[in-house]
Amino acid sequence: MAKKEIDEDNAERILDIEVEQEMETSFLEYAYSVIYSRALPDARDGLKPVQRRILFSMNDMGIKPDRPHVKSARVVGQVMGVLHPHGDSAIYDALVRIAQPWAQRLPLIDGHGNFGSLDAGPAAMRYTECRMAPAALAMTQGLDEDMVDFRPNYDGKESEPVVLPAAFPNLLVNGSSGIAVGMATNMAPHNLIEVVGGLKHLLTNPEASTDDLMKYIPGPDLPTGGKIIGLDGIRDAYDTGRGLFKIRATTRIEQVSPRRKGIVVTELPYMIGPEKILEQIKVLMEKKTITGIADTKDLTDLSHGLRLVIEVKNGINPELLLEQLFKHTKMEDSFSINAVALVDGQPHTLTLKELLQVYLDHRLEVTIRRTHFQLNKASDRLHLLEGLIIAILDIDDVIAIIRSSDDVGEARTRLIEAFELTEVQATYILDMQLRRLTKLSRIELETERDALNEKIRDLQVIVDDPARLKMVVSEELDGIGQQFGTPRRTILLSDSGVSPATVALTKGPIEVPDGPCWVFLSSAGLIARMDTDEAPVPDGGRAVHDCLMSVVRARTRSDIGILTSLGRVVRLGAIELPSVPHTSTAVNLQGGVPLKELVVLEPNEKPLALTTLDETTCGWALGTRKGVVKRTNPEIISKDAWEIIRLDDSDEVVGAVELRDESLDLVFVSTDSSLLRFPASKVRPQGRSGGGMAGISLSPGASVVFFGAVRPEGSEVVTVAGSSGALPGTDTGSVKVTAFDLYPAKGRATGGVRSHRFLKGEDTLHLAWVGPGPAVASASSGTPIPLPDRDPRRDGSGTSVAQPIAGVGTRQVS
Repeated sequence: MAKKEIDEDNAERILDIEVEQEMETSFLEYAYSVIYSRALPDARDGLKPVQRRILFSMNDMGIKPDRPHVKSARVVGQVMGVLHPHGDSAIYDALVRIAQPWAQRLPLIDGHGNFGSLDAGPAAMRYTECRMAPAALAMTQGLDEDMVDFRPNYDGKESEPVVLPAAFPNLLVNGSSGIAVGMATNMAPHNLIEVVGGLKHLLTNPEASTDDLMKYIPGPDLPTGGKIIGLDGIRDAYDTGRGLFKIRATTRIEQVSPRRKGIVVTELPYMIGPEKILEQIKVLMEKKTITGIADTKDLTDLSHGLRLVIEVKNGINPELLLEQLFKHTKMEDSFSINAVALVDGQPHTLTLKELLQVYLDHRLEVTIRRTHFQLNKASDRLHLLEGLIIAILDIDDVIAIIRSSDDVGEARTRLIEAFELTEVQATYILDMQLRRLTKLSRIELETERDALNEKIRDLQVIVDDPARLKMVVSEELDGIGQQFGTPRRTILLSDSGVSPATVALTKGPIEVPDGPCWVFLSSAGLIARMDTDEAPVPDGGRAVHDCLMSVVRARTRSDIGILTSLGRVVRLGAIELPSVPHTSTAVNLQGGVPLKELVVLEPNEKPLALTTLDETTCGWALGTRKGVVKRTNPEIISKDAWEIIRLDDSDEVVGAVELRDESLDLVFVSTDSSLLRFPASKVRPQGRSGGGMAGISLSPGASVVFFGAVRPEGSEVVTVAGSSGALPGTDTGSVKVTAFDLYPAKGRATGGVRSHRFLKGEDTLHLAWVGPGPAVASASSGTPIPLPDRDPRRDGSGTSVAQPIAGVGTRQVS
């Protein structure tokens, strides 16, 4: 083939070259451009070049969260004209993606207008508006403090950052996807608080293993919620950079009409839209692949979020139908992790530890660069101040020298000789205003000098001491977690996803017979039913999912009640619960489902305990955050939910139990480690509308952290102390286990006795529990956490544990 070339004399020459050679050269150049300049993110800030340029341009234009939105077209034009010489559609697509809350766990752009949905694209950029989200400021903060290197833009007239300072690990928190030439990346979003915990652990424990890090980062946390089924694929991805896991929609069975039950879908797998699900169901119904669906409705709105209702025909088992939907539609989807990112300009497949380490190295580097910048700036200012103070002390001589000098140069030279000043100091004195020569200005200058000396000493410590540098990075990560952290949305389940109850139904009759059963509620919020008449034997704390928070005996065709933190009883049919297998050795709730899938709770309402709702029901005992106690006689109402206590504003129920025996002790534990026990018989029962009576006398600033009713024999007290200023869910604190009979009984409405002596840095109880031993603890993911041996001291201090404790309970069934 022929190729035109222009030589030094601006003359054209035609060269004959081989087609294979030209194709190879051109393809390699194209592949290099796609890999390094378009498709793959940098492992340090987690951004592709176009995303980085968008944030840098918006920061440079001043389009910040405290400023009005501007047209998206204006931002796209600025990026395209100055930094990114590609098509405007590619830039706008990148801007839209980092603004979509269902695509990003922590959106970087605050969009105004139609930014699309999971089933539809956004409006044109001339119609939408945008500005930086608060999280984007954390990504760009420090660009003016020499924290990162800059490089010329495509035409050499402007400059752009090579990487952003990135105050939070954007690559893990928001994930990324891209297709390059010969490689691709696909990374799932994670929870910011969990990632911060993992980073802090790795910062202090560089030799941490994947298992150690997974105690803090148990798995992805997707913006759309849902359930991740099976943790083996996540473990593979964290170990090798590649792995596969399944995501299931969050569903519950409801009575959607007076005569029909239905499957209500409230969360879908990541990046799956409701319209796609409805279209798939329609096709399956037309092909007769699935039968038993009466109707489908999309009731999604801005107030209540996603809500797909699939009405089930009478006589059809909803659980079996749901399993068919999981099998044939995208209500169950797979996510393949391929953690490919650029490290030092080269694409690498990274493990979880490598991802965290690359980010930590970046933060350590930018922090030390910022410290050097601030140190030099403070030193320069101190140098000027010292010259000014000299001038003010000898102001008459300074004025005389200036007045007697013929020009500025002579005055500068004479000042340098007379007062041993530097040229910079002398020039600054000559430039200063006369009003700075007052007595007040001298006081201000000396105060500023002392403050600068203190600042310089602090900055020098950071430069000289690597441990102090790590502490600064850790504190800044804590601040980011406090500012932007949100609770986990995605539930992690190690089970295969098919409940044992459903498997049993597929092999036997659809109708579940009425019979005795046990219902369990775990500390991780899982609920399940065990169809047996005999009490299961606890497993002694072996490796199962988590610990029991409440147990009640019922019948499969009866109703049970959920006692909640808002003082309500919520009705639930036992038949609606998944059944876990009955074994002689363990209570295993891995086949359970999250309670929120079965009942509708108010915002911030938490389940506390289970209760029976039949003729055997007895009274309930409740304790509130403000120390109020109430006993109420059972009043079963023919409603789905009803209140059993009148709560004051800002108060909530922290513990509720079904009180079958007046000989039990009621127990309060407060945040200042006071424990009060008194006989239940000392509390007079009230009606539903009663507000209770004083239970424990709280010291100023304290609140109740636990309430329960226990039998003194064989019971244990578990207390977890820590700092009130710690990031929730990251402080392991100290844990103590003691025998309950060490605590003397006192009268109702008194202050109790101390149950935990705080160590240095501890000022509160994060968690407390009193119940039949042996006690067991679990993390937020349900992983069991070993507890220390019993402490013979009633008010002794605790011992540290491996990871933060989220719940304490028992495996005893009584």
